[in-house]
Amino acid sequence: MITKRIIPCLDVRNGRVVKGVNFEGLSDVSSPTQLARAYWESGADELVFYDITASFEGRKLFTDVLREVASTIFIPLTVGGGINTVEDFDRVLKCGADKVSVNSGAIRNPELINEAAHIYGNQCVVLSVDIKRVNGEFHVFAKGGREDTGIEAIEWIKRGVERGAGEIVVNSIDTDGVKQGFDIEMLKAVQSVVNVPVIASGGAGKIEDFVTLFKEIPRMSAGLAASIFHFGEVAIKDLKEELDKNNIPVRRV
Repeated sequence: MITKRIIPCLDVRNGRVVKGVNFEGLSDVSSPTQLARAYWESGADELVFYDITASFEGRKLFTDVLREVASTIFIPLTVGGGINTVEDFDRVLKCGADKVSVNSGAIRNPELINEAAHIYGNQCVVLSVDIKRVNGEFHVFAKGGREDTGIEAIEWIKRGVERGAGEIVVNSIDTDGVKQGFDIEMLKAVQSVVNVPVIASGGAGKIEDFVTLFKEIPRMSAGLAASIFHFGEVAIKDLKEELDKNNIPVRRV
């Protein structure tokens, strides 16, 4: 059976890891390089690195910080933020990323997914989608959750996979940083329309939230979290031990 992945997320602004609630109220946490190494040593299966204000500020991702992080860890690294062209894919991959996450750039130009998948392979293209409920519908938000695109999220994700995205990260703005559990309703809706790996993001507050995620949605590939790992509320070793006790397959530390 395929093991479930536990993935810490490093939201980086101005070269520092930050964390907020509902994508707002960001506070400083740590150095991305130090944190990345600590997660690798503690048993994380992968890392996700987001330059969270690159798209909003209209600039390219911090390649110097990325190179430093990539040289520090020996697990897969997914990188996103300010990815708007296949040249951005190339630059980030050359800095050490294993996969590239595209969000606002794909909203502006959906053909970017096709182009990147053709050049680098589906497994390299991660479609990250920030979703929030608006009048009972799932809407795609752009620019770090600041802008409602009006696009219906489930259909957008389905089309993204058809275009060549090999993995989906579902970021629930409604549950982000709230620590009341993953957005099971939203995640079930996404998982029902795609056959590629889906990563759940937003809402984890305790170990039991991961158990619930994988039991409620057996096909879910991974759980991603930030603050509970950053602030030592959940240790990855303890989390994996509890998942193992619940017969949820994990790579043991």
